[in-house]
Amino acid sequence: MKVLIVGGGGREHALAWAIARSEKVSKVYVAPGNGGTATMGSCVENVALGSTDVDGLLQFAVSESVDLTVVGPEQPLEAGIVDLFAEAGKKVFGPTKSAAQLETSKVFAKDFMSRHEIPTASYEVFRDYDSAKDFLEKTTVFPQVIKASGLAAGKGVVVAETRADALQAIDDLFEKRVFGGAADEVVIESFLAGQEASVFAITDGTQYRFFLPSQDHKRIGEGDTGKNTGGMGAYAPAPLVSEEVMKKVEERVIVPTLEGMREEGMPYTGFLYIGLMIDNGEPSVVEYNARLGDPEAQVVLPLMQTELVEALEASLDGNLGEIAFEMKPLSATTVVLASEGYPGSYEKGKVIEIDPKLQEHDSVMVFHAGTVLEGGMLKTSGGRVLSVTALAPTLGESIALAYSALSGVAFDGSYYRRDIGAKALA
Repeated sequence: MKVLIVGGGGREHALAWAIARSEKVSKVYVAPGNGGTATMGSCVENVALGSTDVDGLLQFAVSESVDLTVVGPEQPLEAGIVDLFAEAGKKVFGPTKSAAQLETSKVFAKDFMSRHEIPTASYEVFRDYDSAKDFLEKTTVFPQVIKASGLAAGKGVVVAETRADALQAIDDLFEKRVFGGAADEVVIESFLAGQEASVFAITDGTQYRFFLPSQDHKRIGEGDTGKNTGGMGAYAPAPLVSEEVMKKVEERVIVPTLEGMREEGMPYTGFLYIGLMIDNGEPSVVEYNARLGDPEAQVVLPLMQTELVEALEASLDGNLGEIAFEMKPLSATTVVLASEGYPGSYEKGKVIEIDPKLQEHDSVMVFHAGTVLEGGMLKTSGGRVLSVTALAPTLGESIALAYSALSGVAFDGSYYRRDIGAKALA
């Protein structure tokens, strides 16, 4: 079978890696892909189409007789790619445009959770600077969490420790328009104490199966300091998410979410990401994502024992509950190498050197994100450049192996956090 993967980040490289391993798959196209997917061999091919060029992607899928399309990032979901492909009779994995509102509109998501009594922080919605300012000036409890409602590449959230920080945040969103139309609506919500964790499910709208829970590291600096990023590393399974916590997540979040979406006429199919805050064993929803996380995909996919393609097909056929959905009895850690200056401005075009021995190590994978292949040379093209993933019997061993493998990757000005997974070990 032929598979088209939409997207060009580390998540999409991990999806290509997982899907290409199946004997069922003869060809994997990645649109637009990156330098890593360009060097995976003849069975994987980059396609020069942007991930939001939904019409062009459909034309390509038809002309190349693609059997299955897997949507990686959120932007094409918001653009309605799943609806378009489905109308044309092409198999596509992901939620519809209306169902993807769980991620593409934080206002929709918060109102949805309120309607269906799903645990989350209390919140207010604002559509102009003056009303938000008036609310914050009357607020006595800080921190407050301020979120652009629309898509902002994971950077549209500010944890405002003081009133001054909060007022600056709404000025940036409403007045300076740092995220443009994504901040036409702004959510201000109470701060949730605890530790964050990520739970991922694959669902056909009714049935669902869980990947291993993971923990992302959002901040640029060690000790979770500095600005938010798209993610600087992750590990799985996360011991914070015990069996007891997972049962609560299933009963209080997953089941009412899927039931609620069906009741409201937008059954949710695809990957579902639940961003959680866990405090003393009690989970609350921080956010939904309508796809796999990045860099979490780089740890949860390598831990799959069951072939990903088998699970995707079963989900689309409504047989998800009938297949084995097994995980390896291992731990995984991934560490992101970023360009100097990220998440602010940074230079591109730095030559990347990767030790060929890393490709021969069964327990180490290098997943590319912001890379490009030019003249046979790998060069940086983004803020998060690549991530190094390692598998091992224990979390401590996987952390040690990932950091050891980092010595085999180099480019000028590279930066990475040195404390990925430290919270779990502590």
